[in-house]
Amino acid sequence: MRLATFNVQNLRLRQRQGNLVLDGAMDQDFDDQPRLVEQDIADRHMTAKVIAEAKADIVALQEVFDAETLEFFYTHFLLPAGSPAYPTRICLPGNDGRGLDVAVLSKMEPLRVKSHADLTGADLGLIDLPEELRDHPLFRRDCLELDFNTFTLFVCHFKAPYPDEGKAQIVREAEARAVRTIVENRFPKPETERWMIVGDFNESSMGNENKTTALTPLKQGFSEDILDRLPLGTDWTFEVPDTYIHSRPDRIFLSTRLAREYPQTVPQIVRTGMTRYFYELGSMAVHDELKNHSHASDHALVYADFPLL
Repeated sequence: MRLATFNVQNLRLRQRQGNLVLDGAMDQDFDDQPRLVEQDIADRHMTAKVIAEAKADIVALQEVFDAETLEFFYTHFLLPAGSPAYPTRICLPGNDGRGLDVAVLSKMEPLRVKSHADLTGADLGLIDLPEELRDHPLFRRDCLELDFNTFTLFVCHFKAPYPDEGKAQIVREAEARAVRTIVENRFPKPETERWMIVGDFNESSMGNENKTTALTPLKQGFSEDILDRLPLGTDWTFEVPDTYIHSRPDRIFLSTRLAREYPQTVPQIVRTGMTRYFYELGSMAVHDELKNHSHASDHALVYADFPLL
């Protein structure tokens, strides 16, 4: 079984020029810049190509606007790109005010799907959290739980490090504690069960570091981030725009049992289409440039293989 995780950067379906069109892979910060429809289409063909070529059995996605967007992308971009068929396509409403949700494409139908978007810190017994997190929905998007025949998958997208990085860190640590509590509530002995936690955790640290981070509650002997198995410096999945600053927000955490069963599994990072390009609208060569330099996402796709799972 091959599992992938991919933040597809603001995948949203809109009416433009009388047609349904997906937004290109652009941050909201650049919304004021005019974009050709052809640019957006070229971006999303590249996004589809990256997913199709990964040939994963399950793809966890982040930043999908809604179920209609996912269906449009699947039908009009993924399948024409030669993607495997994914009969199961799930995108449930989360808590992001912009509608950027987590989603799943799967060859296998899950036995159960559960959203945790409505959970508060108090619901999980985390009464020491600030009021905003204790008495209101804790997850900035969701922790989507899916049961398959041989394992359970949790798909997350934690708080981004802005506008206040310090406050965002507090939220991410609370989200990490919440995910751990959900797993512990589900499995009396989590170390003996097969489960994974995947997604975009918006934590910049890289390498198998001992320092405390917002994701420490998910480690501490609780699970293993198998991107730590990659050599330091090769494990980055995100590049800050217009810089060469790298980080690793995208993770695959395995339960103690799965980490023990798959000690040789090393994830692969696919950076195709990560580079950002801008175009002069008056350029006569813009269509050729679009064809050659479309942008899939600002994140890499990450996948790992689990034979016999």
